[in-house]
Amino acid sequence: MTPQAPQSIVIVGGGTAGWMAAVAFGRLMGPAGVRVTLVESDAIATIGVGEATIPPIRTFHAMLGIDENAFLQATGGSYKLGIRFEGWSCPGESYIHPFGQIGTDVVGVPFAAQWLRAHQVGMADPLAQYSLEARAAEAGRFSRPIANGDSPLSRIGYAYHFDAGRYAAFLRTQAEQRGVVRREGTIERVETGPAGIAAVHLANGSRIDGDLFLDCSGFRALLISGALGTGWVDWSEWLPCDRAVAVATSADAAPLPMTRAIAGPAGWRWRIPLQHRTGNGHVFSSRHLSEDEATAQLLADVEGKTLGDPRIIRFATGHRERMWSGNCIALGLAAGFMEPLESTSIHLVQSGLQHLLRLLPTGKMSMPASALVDRYNRVMTAEFVRIRDFLVAHYHLNARPERFWRERAIAPIPDGLADKLALFRAGGRIFREADELFNETSWLSLLTGQNAPVEGYDPICDAVPLHVAVRRLAQIEQVVGASLNHMPPHADALSRIAARESRRADHLAPL
Repeated sequence: MTPQAPQSIVIVGGGTAGWMAAVAFGRLMGPAGVRVTLVESDAIATIGVGEATIPPIRTFHAMLGIDENAFLQATGGSYKLGIRFEGWSCPGESYIHPFGQIGTDVVGVPFAAQWLRAHQVGMADPLAQYSLEARAAEAGRFSRPIANGDSPLSRIGYAYHFDAGRYAAFLRTQAEQRGVVRREGTIERVETGPAGIAAVHLANGSRIDGDLFLDCSGFRALLISGALGTGWVDWSEWLPCDRAVAVATSADAAPLPMTRAIAGPAGWRWRIPLQHRTGNGHVFSSRHLSEDEATAQLLADVEGKTLGDPRIIRFATGHRERMWSGNCIALGLAAGFMEPLESTSIHLVQSGLQHLLRLLPTGKMSMPASALVDRYNRVMTAEFVRIRDFLVAHYHLNARPERFWRERAIAPIPDGLADKLALFRAGGRIFREADELFNETSWLSLLTGQNAPVEGYDPICDAVPLHVAVRRLAQIEQVVGASLNHMPPHADALSRIAARESRRADHLAPL
């Protein structure tokens, strides 16, 4: 079959995934005459709670022409420099997985190798001391990158926290400005045809057809599962947490620019600071803790006044066997679910959209459509698998005493993760596979933060005398410390956003 360029795209479901897709297709394909329609029902609530993201979202926003200040103001957003993991190795210990680069090469040898060598003999400080993002997160400081030669200030890596409901509303405005049409209504029936999905029928009698359908209907997966019967790959054997309870509390006066992931007896809690409130949640295994017990634990540990009733979210970890089937592509929760331990949920939507846009038929191609579909499914499945392995490592590398954690420490792990750990044990070697999301810095932060076994160091380090390497490490640490002094408090950075947007609104106001 010769692939045909779609002339009409139907997005089923709003929320974060649906409106991200709507903005992307409206901006990039609307000018070519492609009709983009989004169908959602006001009667169906979305899952979204306070969201944390990772740096690739900035690339996505830049591609869509989204202004950072306007976005942060509209969503109550704050900045994020990394994630602090508290009690994951054992109670009382913590480490940061920072964004950005840690250190610089030491006389031509990778920083990570030389730091590990020196640290093993007690001649280097903890890893976070060499990361500007880690130290700024702990100190409550933030700055966008500042052009300053090769200074760490010139390459600050950051992402955002924001209100998911406000984000969807913000994206809706952006999408409608780009010609996307929103149709309100509940889908009563999905009509199938030779291509896969032919149309959706609404309760008001409307029929909406299209060439390409995006299933953004959340856990219900109305199209990919309900209509097309695509199966599910279950990962609960590796990631057994299957519940979360979420509640918002009053805002921090001086929010830290980081997400906190706090280990507990049968799971972990998140804490996400926004401008107008703080998002809190408790991810747990229902085999080890009841929903009532998990809720009570969360409420006992939150800081600030609660701003509503806790709500339970039930989920299964895994993904669809095929995320692209026929003329239907699943995005967001319809495609799969990974617990939000490393803030990857929105990234997976973004990644799915970017791969899809690269693989959409143009109508001038000779290859069969199945080649495009097969590649999409292959690369997206690989992305899910590599993220899964990174998450499983957090659970596997623990020394906590509780039953849940002891089970996780001795449970079998995926082969890919076993290979990663074996390579690290053999001299601290870390390799990034192809376009794997988590790079060497991320793996180094995780493996050293949770005390993964390591024997010796990479022999390439011996090209530099130890005392020379130690002196260079000390210089890097001093530069990071000096750079930190140039970063203002995070609260000040957020205040400047509000002030800039207020001045902009005054300037645009009609006379």
